[in-house]
This record gives sequence, structure tokens and C-alpha cells, in this order.
Amino acid sequence: MGGAKKPTAASKDKGASKDTKKGKKDKGEGGPKKAEITVKVNEQQAMKIIQNAKVITVQDLARQTGVKISAANAFLRDSATKGTVKRVGGYSGHHLYQVASS
Repeated sequence: MGGAKKPTAASKDKGASKDTKKGKKDKGEGGPKKAEITVKVNEQQAMKIIQNAKVITVQDLARQTGVKISAANAFLRDSATKGTVKRVGGYSGHHLYQVASS
């Protein structure tokens, strides 16, 4: 027995004004381009921090070196690939690293 309400004259006017004011812009056009920022971990400082700790997480390294977690994570993954540190535990992205034994 119900059904859709019929729009009133006032709501018809509101809908028409929204369409004219709304001028959509393409997101890819206009405005200055953002500069690409790359942050790298100071390797000497990071290795000193890692050597002084029994184990370290990505979050610990990021906090102590003052960089973003993604930069610290990239550094630890690269160091693990090179063999300077090794992953010794952790789960679900929260891995533990320590200096690789010589």
C-alpha cells in the first residue's frame, strides 16, 4: 500500500540547484604536482640501535630513528636480504629482527 513519495516542489528546486553548483573536476588535472619524498634510515645509526638490542621490531626502529614505519621496514627487509640482520620471530607483519651472527 505504500510506495515512493512524490517529490514536493521545494525538493525539486533543491535537486536542480545541486546539479548546477556541483561542477565536478577530474582528479588528475589541475593543481601543482606533489613532490616525491623519500626518507632513508641512517644506516650507521640504525645498525648501532640494532646491535645494542637483543631483538628489535620495525616499530622500535622507526621510533628510535625518527622515520616512518615503512622506511624502517624497508631498511630491515633490505638488511635481512643482505644478511646483516636476520628475522628471528614474530607474526603477521610484526617480525623480530636481530644482528646476524658472524
